[in-house]
Amino acid sequence: MKFSVVVFPGSNCDDDAFQAVRSGLGQPVSFVWHGSEDLENADAVILPGGFSYGDYLRTGAIARFSPVMSAVKRFAAGGGLVLGICNGFQILLETGLLPGAMLCNSNLRFICRPVHLRVENASLPFTRSTRVGQVLTIPIAHAEGNYFADERTLAELQRQGRIVFRYCALGGEVTPETNPNGSIDSIAGIANEEGNVIGMMPHPERASDARLGSTDGLYIFRSLLDWFEQMRNAECGVRSQAAVPHSALRTPHSK
Repeated sequence: MKFSVVVFPGSNCDDDAFQAVRSGLGQPVSFVWHGSEDLENADAVILPGGFSYGDYLRTGAIARFSPVMSAVKRFAAGGGLVLGICNGFQILLETGLLPGAMLCNSNLRFICRPVHLRVENASLPFTRSTRVGQVLTIPIAHAEGNYFADERTLAELQRQGRIVFRYCALGGEVTPETNPNGSIDSIAGIANEEGNVIGMMPHPERASDARLGSTDGLYIFRSLLDWFEQMRNAECGVRSQAAVPHSALRTPHSK
């Protein structure tokens, strides 16, 4: 499975995502510069964390106009898998690939620490290796991670099962105290309607090696690989069947 990691001026988690795929997953991966529209034949695209274009105006507001984002939008529209992490999530919101907006953290401070996430949807390509209710420990690092959506959008996300992760306690309880940034409904990650694009504020690439204190982030990357292999096997099965001559499918009979 081929991954591409987009690099914007100000990205600082691009190499982390690259290493999570190459070392943690053992899959081919390449960097894609923000000025390019060539996604390097990717099966999945990662928009990493950082401070794209210095976060001037607001997070992701300038990155949305990068040439690479035109390619990412076409890729997503064609069913390609897109994972936006932290600043990448913010960029997905600005481009309209995901609904809602990011506000400053409720305490108006930058927060950098491990948090607990409860899996709300385990049927997506990004979460198929998890189970609903499973708690993952993954760090956050942001000043504008306070996800907001209007009542209509929030109701739609809930009804369609597009809330992927919620901040929670170690035991899975969701309370105001377990919400680190004030996000509405304790939302830590959401998906688009088709399920091939997700954005999440926590950093799975920073929880992809035991030396980092957690390997729970690998659930996200392994889920993508599992999904890809299943799709490839299904496609190969269809091709193999189509390649069998019709005569071979007939019931044998005597002359």
